[in-house]
Amino acid sequence: MRYSESFIYTLKEDQKEAAIVSHNLLLRGGFISKLASGIYNYLPLGLRVIRKVSEIVRQEMNAAGALEILMAAVQPAELWIESGRWNDYGKELLRIKDRGDRDFVFGPTHEEVVTDIVRKFAKSYKNLPVNLYQIQTKFRDELRPRFGLMRGREFIMKDAYSFDADEDGMDISYLKMRDAYFNIFRRCGLAFRSVEADTGSIGGKDSEEFMVLSSTGEDEIVVCDSCEYSANTERAESITQDEPGTEKELRKVETPNKQTIKDVCEFLDKDEQFSAKALVYKNEDGKIFCFFVEGDDELNEIKAARATGSIELTMLTDEELEKAGLLKGYIGPIDFPNKDIEIVCDKRLKNRNALVVGANEEGYHFVNAKFGRDFKYRTADIRNVKENEICPRCKSGRLSKIRGIEVGHIFKLGLKYSKAMKAEFLDKDGKTQPFYMGCYGIGIGRTAQAAIEQNNDEKGIIWPISIAPFEIEIVPLDSKDIGLVNFCDRMYDYFENTLGIEVLYDDRAERAGIKLNDMDLIGIPIRIVVGKKSFADNKVEVSLRRNRNDKTLVDRDAAIEYVVELREKLYKELEKIREV
Repeated sequence: MRYSESFIYTLKEDQKEAAIVSHNLLLRGGFISKLASGIYNYLPLGLRVIRKVSEIVRQEMNAAGALEILMAAVQPAELWIESGRWNDYGKELLRIKDRGDRDFVFGPTHEEVVTDIVRKFAKSYKNLPVNLYQIQTKFRDELRPRFGLMRGREFIMKDAYSFDADEDGMDISYLKMRDAYFNIFRRCGLAFRSVEADTGSIGGKDSEEFMVLSSTGEDEIVVCDSCEYSANTERAESITQDEPGTEKELRKVETPNKQTIKDVCEFLDKDEQFSAKALVYKNEDGKIFCFFVEGDDELNEIKAARATGSIELTMLTDEELEKAGLLKGYIGPIDFPNKDIEIVCDKRLKNRNALVVGANEEGYHFVNAKFGRDFKYRTADIRNVKENEICPRCKSGRLSKIRGIEVGHIFKLGLKYSKAMKAEFLDKDGKTQPFYMGCYGIGIGRTAQAAIEQNNDEKGIIWPISIAPFEIEIVPLDSKDIGLVNFCDRMYDYFENTLGIEVLYDDRAERAGIKLNDMDLIGIPIRIVVGKKSFADNKVEVSLRRNRNDKTLVDRDAAIEYVVELREKLYKELEKIREV
């Protein structure tokens, strides 16, 4: 493409709305344009990248035996009511009405629709397994859309859905998709890791997230230094260790004006680890829960929501605590004052012999409290894992935390949707059975932006060649030199029309600095610069975007062959990428 005929508009200044570098570079490079909060237009450069990522996804999905379809974006509420998610999905679901006052949703995902399709046509075990996928625009009404394409409300996603006759078949389909995801992210040039994950509102028994490693990633990942265990913080666990020592007699002690765990433990000369703090929340239905965790622990709200079957949890205000009959700073599990509040204790509290807990009386706490003797409630893993804790998998390694960007998520759904929606087939014995399902998502825009987050410098983007908007750029530095311009024209024509290689030809009558700065910002992998002096010496300058200081002068007649070999080398490097 000739730059003069393109629709490329770069910006010199950093964009105030962009909190992370990749969002800023997408805006400055003219890849996207904001329409509304969390909603973006894809400009020509951005669309080229999106199509590159989509094509890699499409090729790998097809190779894994999945079949591409395209489902309706607007879905009738009846299907969501049938699956049970009409009320359960939460406020992210964009509900709309047609002119007949009928309820619809703009699809955030398509489990219901694809299940409806398969139950209509796959009536026998002979029709199985089947895996259907699409690449389509979705909408989720995020509470706080941010970071451009990372956490937008409208986004492009590849979603696939497998249907099998039994659990073993579902496991095989899951592993095929897992392998396909490894190939996809490798081909996109990303350093990534698969981690155990929470199933969230999608449901199912097992899931994995594919994380692009980045210091600015939204997600925190827990990894072991001795084995392959890794999980996001919503799923991560650690070994629970018993407290040494023996049980002690429960005592109530005065703690005047001491309300925080820190203040109470300092006053009593106790370690915060051997205390229990209360955190009180309500869910989307207004039901109140009191969670107890060790004093130096943090509650993981997603784990807590999962443990209570809630969609969303909100911490109670001081006024709401008082109304519920709870004394802020003195809430404890012994003789809990409100029987209508459900209590969940973190499972680590079961192993403590002498806890400091609130006495539900102003100015007083208990010491030496013990789970099972002095109080007993349902337990669950509801805390955030800490650095250097013992790995639950190998039981010897230590856990550390890194950050990542979720770009893909795969689930074993099991019978969640097929049972609810009576999606059934006849087995070999002529008996009716529900399908075993899996679902598999990739954020197309997220993947593209994550590549920028991993590949950039102070000048702009450094695209992996496989998803770059163009593979090669040609930059003539003297638009008045007819011979030089004619040479660049011929080279551009040969790359584009003979070799079929995508080139951005900067034929603008602009100063050299403007051209080179724009090209550095856009981030095309291979640059050919044709300057007046080098052209007179029968040379052209070739460099890679990832290392502009390493410039090679190549004979004009050998330039095309040299660049073609360099291009092939960059593609071969992608084959060496493995999970990190």
